[in-house]
Amino acid sequence: MRPYTAAHSCDDERTAAADHHGDVVTASPDESKAPLAGIRVLDLTRVLAGPHCGRMLVDFGAEVIKIEPPDGDLTRFSSPRVGSLATYFMQQNAGKKCMSIDLASSEGARVFRLLADRADVLVENYRAGVMDRLGLGYDDLAARNPRLVYASISGYGADGPWVHRRAYATVIGAESGLTRMQGESSGNYVNDPWSHADTYTALETTSAILAALYRREKTGRGDRIDVSMAETMLYVNEHAHDQLFDGPVDPNWIRSFQPGDYPILQVADGTTVVISGHPAERGTFEIMLAVMDRPHLADDPRFHSVASRLEHFDVLRAEMIEWARSVPDAATFEERCAQHGLAMGVVRSVRELAATEWADARGAITHIPDRIGGFIRVPNSPWHFQDAEVGVHGEPRYRGEDNRVVLREMAGLSDAEIDELERTGVLSSRLPRG
Repeated sequence: MRPYTAAHSCDDERTAAADHHGDVVTASPDESKAPLAGIRVLDLTRVLAGPHCGRMLVDFGAEVIKIEPPDGDLTRFSSPRVGSLATYFMQQNAGKKCMSIDLASSEGARVFRLLADRADVLVENYRAGVMDRLGLGYDDLAARNPRLVYASISGYGADGPWVHRRAYATVIGAESGLTRMQGESSGNYVNDPWSHADTYTALETTSAILAALYRREKTGRGDRIDVSMAETMLYVNEHAHDQLFDGPVDPNWIRSFQPGDYPILQVADGTTVVISGHPAERGTFEIMLAVMDRPHLADDPRFHSVASRLEHFDVLRAEMIEWARSVPDAATFEERCAQHGLAMGVVRSVRELAATEWADARGAITHIPDRIGGFIRVPNSPWHFQDAEVGVHGEPRYRGEDNRVVLREMAGLSDAEIDELERTGVLSSRLPRG
């Protein structure tokens, strides 16, 4: 199970720990019931791939300490903003403690080693070789803490001929085939508006960290994890097998399902809907005729085979467009599809989905404090456990806000020592004025 925050949520979904603010209910998972309770993570990452990995670990119940350079995570300076915090940063970093250390200084590196001695996991996405040059690479830290799980995220990996190439999601999307496949499907080359290379890499990195932690229970040792965005995008590309296939293909089969061809239609009231299934493939074509109540199309020579249907796909699509306009609304459309076992969906915005009864019942959208007396809405984690408690909890923190508490608890530094680190610029913070 997981407590969550929602507007007008049912009483039986609330927890005793909930705080009420008007119609907004905020709740936090019971940390003692969290799957990763007791796991401590040092998150040295910026922007998205690493921060989203850290967000997942927080939601699983780990203590995640985000360590930023003196100039901060780039997403702190994005828009929109609430007070002194950017909502982009808030979504990916809620619940983490925040420190700011100048790791390029010898004293900053020394302080960080003290933290790494007490950590279970370290996640970093610096360019290859940077952590080693700072004396903070896996070999250096594992010699002091052999139980450390050390995860590195990069564009093309920690070795190989492209090790020093700069990489962001748009670049990796282009290099890995995503941009080309989308362009060939739509007839127009545009960048993917979502940073899939980042978020997919976050998922793969989190999975690897969990596997390493499980293995550590057996061996007593941590491990070094090297995850590249480019390999991730190959791994999650369900059509890669088709792109790499050189043999003959039966023309009466749809290659790799081709979901880009699944019809997007408009019903009479203007609602846009999508059908999950290729209208030209065997089985789906016959179902579509039944849904549309147009059995005569089966006798049309243009539609006798998969190959002929693909050849005249525009004509088949036009038949579907014309029929859809005769259906009064999306509910009727779904009823017709469901009668024949065909899945459909309404083309919605995120805001529209968040306003549905489904989102409310599932706790799909939650509220986190904006640090100025209000809340912002962000997606909740998608996991629902029977016994363990997971989900978004805590609040977004300002840069360096937790310098003192972390260094006291983990490194045993005195207030005088911390004062000196602040005076010399090893530690820094940017807290709101007033």
